[in-house]
Amino acid sequence: MKTIITGKNMTVSAGVTDRVMKKTSKMERYLHADTEMLVRLTREKNNRRTCEITVPFDGVLLRAEASSDDNLYVSIDQALAKLEKQIHKHRTKLGKRVREDAFQSADFEYTEEIAVSDTEGRQIVRNKTFPVRPMSVDDAVLQMELLGHSFFAFVNADTDVINVLYLRKDGNLGLLEPET
Repeated sequence: MKTIITGKNMTVSAGVTDRVMKKTSKMERYLHADTEMLVRLTREKNNRRTCEITVPFDGVLLRAEASSDDNLYVSIDQALAKLEKQIHKHRTKLGKRVREDAFQSADFEYTEEIAVSDTEGRQIVRNKTFPVRPMSVDDAVLQMELLGHSFFAFVNADTDVINVLYLRKDGNLGLLEPET
C-alpha cells in the first residue's frame, strides 16, 4: 500500500512519519497492495491537531477525519479507527473491492471510541472542490455513507442534472432534484 503523508502548518518529523507508516500498514489487512492512502496532518492556530485520511479506490472514496487538542498521535489513531469502522460497516456493499481475507476475524485493529465534538457558530471556514461524475442514486447513497456526511451532491446518471442526497432527522434519506 502506498501512503502519502503531507503536513499543513507543521513539519512532519521522522517520528511522526514512522508512526503513521506503522499504523497505516495494518490497514493492508483490508485494502489491496496497490491502494493509495493520503494522510494529511494539520496544526491549527489554537494548537488543535487534525488527521485526515482519504483512500480512493475503484470509484469509492473512503474518508476519515479526527482532531484532538495538542496530540497528533491521538488524532491519527482516531482517524484510523473511523476508517476501519467504515470498512466494517460497508463490507457487504464494498464486496470484492476490499481484500478477500479482510474480515476473517471480527476484531478491530483500533478499538478506541470516537468522541463527537460540538460545533459553534456558523461560518464558512473551508472551501472544497470535488470531482463530479455521473452516478446512480444507489451509488450516491453508498458514497455518502462511506464519507460519513449528512449530504452528498452528484450528477444523476439517469437525468444528467445535479441532485443532492441528504440524511433526514428521522433517519431516512431525501433527494433534492431541480425543476426543469
